[in-house]
Amino acid sequence: MNSSLPYTAQGLLVLPHLRVQNANAISSQMTHGFPSITAFTGLMWALERKLTAAGAPLRLQKVGVICHQHHEQVNDGYVKTFRLTRNPVGKDGGTAAIVEEGRTHLDLTLVFLVQQKITAADAPPLLVQGNDGALDALAAQVVKTTAAMRVAGGSVLPSRPAPGRFTRPWLAVLPDDLAQRDAYFRDWRRQWLPGFALVGRDDLLPQRLGALREDRPDTTALDAWLDLSRFNYRAEPPAESEAATSQRVRWSDPDRGKGSGWIVPIPVGYAGLSELHQSGHVQNARDAHTPLRFVESVYSVGEWISPHRLNHVEDLLWQAETDPVRALYRCRSSYQPAVSADMTEDDDFYAYD
Repeated sequence: MNSSLPYTAQGLLVLPHLRVQNANAISSQMTHGFPSITAFTGLMWALERKLTAAGAPLRLQKVGVICHQHHEQVNDGYVKTFRLTRNPVGKDGGTAAIVEEGRTHLDLTLVFLVQQKITAADAPPLLVQGNDGALDALAAQVVKTTAAMRVAGGSVLPSRPAPGRFTRPWLAVLPDDLAQRDAYFRDWRRQWLPGFALVGRDDLLPQRLGALREDRPDTTALDAWLDLSRFNYRAEPPAESEAATSQRVRWSDPDRGKGSGWIVPIPVGYAGLSELHQSGHVQNARDAHTPLRFVESVYSVGEWISPHRLNHVEDLLWQAETDPVRALYRCRSSYQPAVSADMTEDDDFYAYD
């Protein structure tokens, strides 16, 4: 294919305010509250296959997630518990066991970075400026296809129009000029307020690990991840000027000061536990035509950030990366925080020895 053809253009596909009922709130063995980002990359691939079967020539490359509302189905209390459902009785009339499941209701905006697939040599370009009618029809087809799918295990409900809320899906062409692309993005991001976008903060783990190892050299990456996942309140001694008059003890978390952000623990993919088994060699495998290996979850740190604080469209998006040599299958965010002069990034931080 000639690289000078206009098919290399990229577009931004936005599905605003998708109402998802009973999505999976248990994202891994150690986290809950919001679906894993792998659920949305899986949705992206499944959606692309359905669009291809329907004749829509779109390749979905990256995905961004913005949450406007979430209602995890839990019972309030000092220790929260999931609201579980009782299954129907068994064949013998006995009571069936309760299967613990976490459910949540979500109001999401999904953003996809797309390109046009080349289906024929004389196929007309779609992702061009001024082709608004074809782009709107394609966006409507995408949201119609999504309505019949599962999003993170949940069912998609019809959107509810409301004053000031954008509910119509749209597909726009991204300019090649980066400055113009950023200008477009500054206008688009206003539609996603109020809401919070999930971005990756892999840089925080090496920083916290280095800080903890100054006092405890045997600290592991898991210790640093757990330390980042909680509030670490400590008692502060009174200042010298008020030590003689005040008996109050102030409690604070020195690592979560003003501007530290809404930091959360998240699973980002899987790491292999076994060698790659050829298709059909593992009994009771879900897919008998695809090679498989046993895996475990890979954890990192994410941040919920308001879309108006993002400066580039790439900051919002996640993409899947595959490393067969290290048996590492993970999602990586394109978000780049401001890096200080003393901050370094360790590319092998997530290596499995």
